[in-house]
Amino acid sequence: MTSRLHFLRTAVLVALLGTAAALAQTAPQQPAPGLLNRTQAAAILPEKVFFRGQSATVQGRNSAGIRLADGKLVLFAVVDTSGYSSAIQQNYQAYLITEVPLHIGAHTLVPGSYGFGFIADQQMIVLDIGNNELFRTGTVQDTALTRPTPLQLTADSTNSGQYRLYLGRNYVTLAPTAK
Repeated sequence: MTSRLHFLRTAVLVALLGTAAALAQTAPQQPAPGLLNRTQAAAILPEKVFFRGQSATVQGRNSAGIRLADGKLVLFAVVDTSGYSSAIQQNYQAYLITEVPLHIGAHTLVPGSYGFGFIADQQMIVLDIGNNELFRTGTVQDTALTRPTPLQLTADSTNSGQYRLYLGRNYVTLAPTAK
């Protein structure tokens, strides 16, 4: 009887280990950290975002993002601001969602949702979702950029861990930080 009990215990243990190994192989892998192209970012972003009492449609074709090693995200997207007043449209061109502190120029954004735009005098303006200005920082014009798009995100080739966020030919350098 004890050998039969031992056999059953061994058989159950082998079956459980086999099931655990199979589950581990089929468990979804966490996506790799790095830049997210427009297809990857658009799949994560909501279709509409809230800003100053209204909802704006996200332009998935003009979106990008960053996935950090811990899986947290920083997402950017141009939005359709046609329903907003011209005063808001001048500053609010795109939306930013960050799950980590984000350094832009000499400023740091805490995790949250923000509106932003690239405005006159080579400035980026960042707004809270109530359309209150949080800060402005300088932008740089990249005349060497061969194919400007409405929104583009690239790794900064001169500074590891930093990125360039472009609206057209102008960009700001930013750096997400893990908490």
